[in-house]
This record gives sequence, C-alpha cells and structure tokens, in this order.
Amino acid sequence: MKSTAEKNHLPAPPIKVAIVEDQAWLRENLTKEIKSDPQLCCVNAYRTAEAALQGMPKDQPDVVLMDINLPGMNGVECVKRLKVLLPEVRCLMLTVYEESEKIFNSLLAGASGYLLKRTSTDELLEAIREVHGSGSPMSSSIARKVVAYFNQMGEVEASTAALSPREQQVLELLARGAAYKDIADQLSLSLETIRMNVKHIYAKLHVHSRGEATAKYLGSRSLGGRQRFSPA
Repeated sequence: MKSTAEKNHLPAPPIKVAIVEDQAWLRENLTKEIKSDPQLCCVNAYRTAEAALQGMPKDQPDVVLMDINLPGMNGVECVKRLKVLLPEVRCLMLTVYEESEKIFNSLLAGASGYLLKRTSTDELLEAIREVHGSGSPMSSSIARKVVAYFNQMGEVEASTAALSPREQQVLELLARGAAYKDIADQLSLSLETIRMNVKHIYAKLHVHSRGEATAKYLGSRSLGGRQRFSPA
C-alpha cells in the first residue's frame, strides 16, 4: 500500500518562463518550444526590455530568456534592473554574441547562464531546467572563454597588486557602478585625476573597458567561492 505522503504527493508545478526577444518569428518559435515541454510554462513573451520590466512583476517568472540586442534598452541593462525587481528570477541570456565583454557584462548584471541562439531545442529546454535548479548553463564556446578567464586569475591578482592604493580605490568604485564624477567627489579628487587613474588601471590590467576591468576585479576577489565551468 502507498503511504499517505505518497498518496498526497503532487507533481512539481511547471517552471514559469518569460521571453524577451524582438524578432517575432524567434519569439513565436521559443514560445512553441517551451510549451512543448510539460515541465515548462511560457507565461509571457516581450519584444522590448521596457515592456518586460513593466509586465514581469505581475508574471512572476522563474526563468527569463533574454536577448541582448533589443530596441531601446539592451538586454544586459534589463537583467540588471530585473534583478532589483525580482531578485529570485534566473536570467538566461540567449544571443548571437560571443564577445567576452558582452559575456562578462551579462554575468555581472546578474545573468545565470549564457547560450547562443544556435543552441538546439533539446539543449535549450534542458538549460532552462538547469538554470532553474541554480545551475549555470553555457554554450561550449562561451564556457571555454569563461574557463580561460578564470585560468588567468593568477595573472589578474598580480596585476591588481600592481595598482597603487588610490587606483585600487578607484577600481572598487568603478566595480560598484559609480560614475567618474561620483568617484571624484567621494575621493575629493578632480575629474581629470580620476580619468588618469582609470587610464592607468586599464593599462595595468590589460583591459579596454569598464566592463572588462570590473569583471577582472570581481572575478579575482571571488574566485575562491565561485563555480568553475567546464567546456562541454
């Protein structure tokens, strides 16, 4: 005989998925693919980031498939704002871009995974389940870039150690998203001095943008407690 617990056991509710994609044909295809899986449920599909930010607090999705190149606000900024509105939501980037800066900017904004649009339907549906279970699915080419990045952390730590105390202060504020003027005000320095410090930071870290500098800074500080990715 079945126990009371077994009799009362109910199947897990489907994972609620929302889509942010500006191309109508792809939005429709993704919706159909998600609806084909009994473990998933498509709660809404948005064309723009602005519409998504307005509607998702009501949708309460578990997982969001997010494009990067959107009309108006881009997907990376949308993820950053969405994580403020819905801290528990898991964002999975689905894009054609393989550039390192877009990858790390997405992860820094709060994305939990990064897939290319050429990913097969089966892989995509499995990635949705994985990211919902606190995993970090990534296309193999993206994972290789992340692995290469973390393998360079020893070099990064040496580079950050080469920064002056003032440059380290500036870098920390950059990583928090502070504007140059705000950094200048906080450190009681001129705007030109901050610009010069940033130039020196970029040169010492061998980067060319705030996103890359921030990624290296945060990665070097949290390497010990972060998951390592394996390029499947």
